[in-house]
Amino acid sequence: RQDCGDKLKAFLDRTHYINGGYDNKYGMSLLKARMEQIEGRSKANRIFYLSVPHEALLDVASCLASSAQTLKGWNRIITEKPFGFDPLSSQRLTQYLLSKFEENQLYRIDHLLGRNLIENLTVLRFANLVFEPLWSRTYIDNVQVVLSEDLAVHPGRYFGGYGIIRDIVHSHVLQTIALLAMEPPISLDGEDIRNEKVKVLRSMRKLEPKDVILGQYKASSRDRIDKCLDGPTPTYFAAALYIDNARWDGVPFLVKTGLGLIKHQMEIRIQFRHVPGNVYHECIGHNIDRATNELILRDVPDEAILVKVNNKVPGLGLQLDSSELNLLYKDKYNMEVPDSYEHLLLDVIDGDNHLFMRSDELAAAWNILTPIMNEIDKDNISVELYELGGRGPVGAYYLWAKHGVRWVED
Repeated sequence: RQDCGDKLKAFLDRTHYINGGYDNKYGMSLLKARMEQIEGRSKANRIFYLSVPHEALLDVASCLASSAQTLKGWNRIITEKPFGFDPLSSQRLTQYLLSKFEENQLYRIDHLLGRNLIENLTVLRFANLVFEPLWSRTYIDNVQVVLSEDLAVHPGRYFGGYGIIRDIVHSHVLQTIALLAMEPPISLDGEDIRNEKVKVLRSMRKLEPKDVILGQYKASSRDRIDKCLDGPTPTYFAAALYIDNARWDGVPFLVKTGLGLIKHQMEIRIQFRHVPGNVYHECIGHNIDRATNELILRDVPDEAILVKVNNKVPGLGLQLDSSELNLLYKDKYNMEVPDSYEHLLLDVIDGDNHLFMRSDELAAAWNILTPIMNEIDKDNISVELYELGGRGPVGAYYLWAKHGVRWVED
């Protein structure tokens, strides 16, 4: 943070504004002329970040493709969520973009995938011998992915017709599970990782109403975000997902994500199976679930890696206790963590696309969610109301229990 003023001035001196409209060739030609003036005769690469209304995206992309690309380097296009409203609109959008650009030019950005937690998923698995041999149905009982937000985070973001399923689940949640569950890639090349992710998504069962709980917070007229509500648009989603392949057959991946909950929390909790024939079962007590080994990857509130193990309580006698081996990042690393967008934009510059959804990943994700979205559109699935600042719909607890999983509340 040293010399922030000078650095900010240097950055602003390199910032230019062109007023000519972004959805017409004239405006794009003005932009291209200004860029060529700045670039001169030297080789130049261009990144176009299309932070535009969703309904204007096709016009912008068309004008950009014909009137603003450089011929002296590469061109990369960043688009924002939502990546379509349903499978059909997403397919049409993808087909149009691929008619104007190559697949390797497209970067579909989701800022939540730029968190350090996401990068740690593959590092923990493939850079540590202790975890990878245990990473299967033989040793793992269930996986829980939690993303809950309190009222201070992005009020009104899930509304306007898209809801939490299209905004969070379609991209962030399914991509997180794909990275966690994929087979080892042959290299760290972005395409090799994407190849493994899409295999996971294609192996995932389509969601059925019996495995989903939807909720919407109850807000009074005094709540400023109440006016953002649009009918039965879900603000909470809980589900049990299954991956039908040899590694994960029968292991529930339980998802909980919602707005207006008791706290802001982002974590992945991997619960291992009980020790078979445990000779210490009499020392554990009646609640054997308390002795479950867990690996917890936490991003919010405090970034940490936790391993829950059983140990003997010091003293006479034999009593077991459950303890956490804790790597708390703020204690270990005295450094400023880059913002998610900084991380992802640097990846675009470097051409690293492993955290950006490819077109086939996009289609596979829609395939998982389409049945449940169709049921919502037909009003065949109820949306449970829950209190602002609470723990979410009660039905989620029953869903966890139905799949034989203990709900963990910190």
